[in-house]
Amino acid sequence: MQNTPSHRTRQTPCPVSADGWSDPDHDCDLLPAQAHKGRGAISNLDGRFERHIHQEVDDGWISPLLGDQDVPRIRTTLGIDGARSVITRNQSPDVPFDRSINPYRGCEHGCIYCFARPTHAYLGLSPGLDFETRLFWKPEAAQLLRKQLSSKAYQPAPIVIGTSTDPYQPVDRDKKLTRSIIEVLADCQHPFSLITKSALVTRDIDLIAPMAARNRASVAVSVTSLDHRLSNLLEPRASAPHRRLQAIRKLSDAGIPVTVLCAPVIPGLNDTEIEKIVAACKDAGAQSIGHIVLRLPLEIADLFEEWLETHYPDRKAKVMSLIRQMRDGQTYQSEFGTRMRGTGPIADLIAKRFDAARKKHGLTNRSLNLDCSGFKRPSANGQMSLF
Repeated sequence: MQNTPSHRTRQTPCPVSADGWSDPDHDCDLLPAQAHKGRGAISNLDGRFERHIHQEVDDGWISPLLGDQDVPRIRTTLGIDGARSVITRNQSPDVPFDRSINPYRGCEHGCIYCFARPTHAYLGLSPGLDFETRLFWKPEAAQLLRKQLSSKAYQPAPIVIGTSTDPYQPVDRDKKLTRSIIEVLADCQHPFSLITKSALVTRDIDLIAPMAARNRASVAVSVTSLDHRLSNLLEPRASAPHRRLQAIRKLSDAGIPVTVLCAPVIPGLNDTEIEKIVAACKDAGAQSIGHIVLRLPLEIADLFEEWLETHYPDRKAKVMSLIRQMRDGQTYQSEFGTRMRGTGPIADLIAKRFDAARKKHGLTNRSLNLDCSGFKRPSANGQMSLF
């Protein structure tokens, strides 16, 4: 893979003004980084496959015109993903499943740390603001899923919905794409689990609960912080922390096993909350909990540093230093076994604190032990097989 220079260090020539002239003696300054309301990324960092790298600069004409105006809002657009299948396979030993479904590409929640951001580069789009504003959905997902499950070669195993992008992001309120996928799985009695940080998951309790009663469904809720301000900056369009705890309670009261993913743990930012998060999730009815330390692959490293510089400039140096201490001096390690846990004293201390808090509150570690024995293979036309 080619090495792309950082967008903050790339030299950019002074732009030409509206009248077609440029002043070679005029100094061009980088435009100051500004947060977009309701968005996580600060900029539209160019993807690693692009031939050219762009940098916004101020040649003296822009600032007087903008004055003190707020940064304009960026609207969300939704395109169609013409996928021919919906089940994605993986062979990672770091996760307890080998197949997953992601109804959407890109995620409006805008989590600055999202490890799926670099996938937008494959579309010729930015892992930055494009990832959270230019989304794609799979309108034929339910039909494609039924077709895949109808294959005589298909062998059932738990399917996890929402491993890359959230299946209950805001757009799903109208599209209800995730619900249509659950309906197919429920019709086939196919085991599944959901991963989300949205309270919208409670909308589908009527479908999830009957499957959970047969040990064929579970839900994992991501809880990153109990601090509303921090959560709003990290995950601007995800459900607020108290709403997630309420969702855990509603799911648990409906008999649905709930595990909590405290992810990511960011040393110097939210690691002080470990014990409080575990206690709060236990009180809400969670049965198990797991954690993942911050991962900064590819473009995410630059995006995250830019976010720190904008929102927590006084902590930036400390946070990045602690991250590198968990990654053998780097910002990321891609090797199985260490990419989610990290290495060194900082990562070990985080793991020990989670273990101690988990044991104190009687929670188990994350697992995915669901019953596959009731699977009923559908026919391609939607009818269930008699044999």
